[in-house]
This record gives sequence, C-alpha cells and structure tokens, in this order.
Amino acid sequence: MTNPFRRRTRVADTLMRCMAFAFALSAGLSNGAAMPADAAHGEQLARRWCAACHIVAADQTRGADNVPAFASIGKMPGFSADNIAQFLMDPHPKMPDMQLTRDEAKDLGAYIASLAH
Repeated sequence: MTNPFRRRTRVADTLMRCMAFAFALSAGLSNGAAMPADAAHGEQLARRWCAACHIVAADQTRGADNVPAFASIGKMPGFSADNIAQFLMDPHPKMPDMQLTRDEAKDLGAYIASLAH
C-alpha cells in the first residue's frame, strides 16, 4: 500500500519545480526586454546603414541633399527615440529595408536622441 502523503509530496515537489522554472524563465525574458537602448551601438548601425544618405555624425561631411541630418531629426519638435524606433521597424519606401531588430531600432533611436544635446 502506498503512502498518500508521500504521493502528495511528490506532486507538490513537481509543481514547485515547474513554478520555479516558469518564474526563472519569465524573469529572464522580462530582463531582456527591459534592457536600455545602446546609443553607441546605434552609432555603429547608423554609420553602416544610414550614412550613405543621412549625415549621421559630426565628422561626416557629405550626405544626400534631400534628407535631414540625424542631429536635425533629433531636434525636431515632438521627436522621441521611441517614435523613431517604431518608424524604423517599417520605414518609408525610399529607405532600404534594413530588417532591423527591435533592439537595433531602439539603439538607433537612442543614438539620434543623443545628437540633439
């Protein structure tokens, strides 16, 4: 005859392990989503993807005539790093499809915002 108390203990142990795993998993995922944007990484991305058209840094001397410099974008009324990051996830037709990740778009937004100061 099996001890019913022992069976409940095993079930409780299994349940506790599952709950601990779920908590650890959710904590790990939420920490990744809460990471602050990295403006230095955004600068690297801007120099690679955006400098052909936009002036992306003070040391850049040429860009396309019909596009604003990143510093000008950052100083526009109502500018927000979050809004530009959202825009970059689905850019306008004249821009190449860079297929940025959300974090990369946030990093670019943070970099553009840093130029407004």
